[in-house]
Amino acid sequence: MTIHILTHPLGKHYLSHLRDINTKPALFRTLSKKLTTLLLLQATEDLTTKNIQISTPLKKINAPYIKEQIVVIPILRAGLGMLEAATELLPDVDVGYIGLERDEKTAIASSYYKKFPSLKNKKIIILDPMLATGGTVLKTVETLKKEKPKSIKFVSIIAAPEGVKKINTIAPDVEIYTASLDKKLNSQKYIVPGLGDFGDRLYGTF
Repeated sequence: MTIHILTHPLGKHYLSHLRDINTKPALFRTLSKKLTTLLLLQATEDLTTKNIQISTPLKKINAPYIKEQIVVIPILRAGLGMLEAATELLPDVDVGYIGLERDEKTAIASSYYKKFPSLKNKKIIILDPMLATGGTVLKTVETLKKEKPKSIKFVSIIAAPEGVKKINTIAPDVEIYTASLDKKLNSQKYIVPGLGDFGDRLYGTF
């Protein structure tokens, strides 16, 4: 199973606040950014470097710089709440966007918008805070693979076992990074215990 669950105590602390119904949108946005940073640190541990000669104030040295080209792709709209952490943390990162809407009755995702930089031979990180049924992520992965990237990773705040199982079955090469593997999906396909609708809580649109 290609899932990595964040174990850092700060990650657990931030997530507890995000779950709390009393957490206001301003704090929710701040903690989402902090938690995403921790998740991205874990998701990028395998990046490779190349040495480039630079001059320090004292001498010339061969210093390591990130070798790969990285593209982050937030799934609209909730994924935008994770984007700032990515652009601040990752050097020279490119950004693409995809808009997918889930049918509330069928839980099937359909695309209404996409705009990507060049993805060929690049490392892709998909950002979406909730991995529920997995349909939205798999639709995104299907779209991205047509561009022949080097690899695809998915970063979420929380995940449901049903979504993880579906991704591991259909797209086992996609590694999942999340702060929590929650208990289940309810009859409305919401994650339990979850944290409610991430986008609504992020932007205060209830």
